[in-house]
Amino acid sequence: MPDRRGQLSLSIIEAAIGVVFVLAVTMGFALGVPAADTDTPQLNAYAEDVATVLANEPPQHAGETRLTEVTRSADAFDRERAALERRVDRIVADNLMYRVGTPHGAVGYERPAGARTGRATVPTPGGEVTIWVWYV
Repeated sequence: MPDRRGQLSLSIIEAAIGVVFVLAVTMGFALGVPAADTDTPQLNAYAEDVATVLANEPPQHAGETRLTEVTRSADAFDRERAALERRVDRIVADNLMYRVGTPHGAVGYERPAGARTGRATVPTPGGEVTIWVWYV
């Protein structure tokens, strides 16, 4: 008896591959792709901008910059706290909240749990100053 084998038509295989491809593309459009995280890099840029401005500003009383002045001592921080807060209020955009942390204290708002924040750190002789910003 001769060997009988059935063969699948090449057209059927091509059609099946085409259907799978069309379904995959349709599902891609229907389900979408996850959105890129565009908030964090932008928030980091805002924080870096604030840090750059403060790190290059002259001090009110003593020190090389405003940030070295507020990190010099706890007394210096207490004396300059209100001025630092007013200055950061003027620098930060209206749609942002901020917190500036120094070794001797912080100004600004409490960071909300779970909110995306941008962060910048500036080293000074008196310690690191960290600036956080987040959307209102």
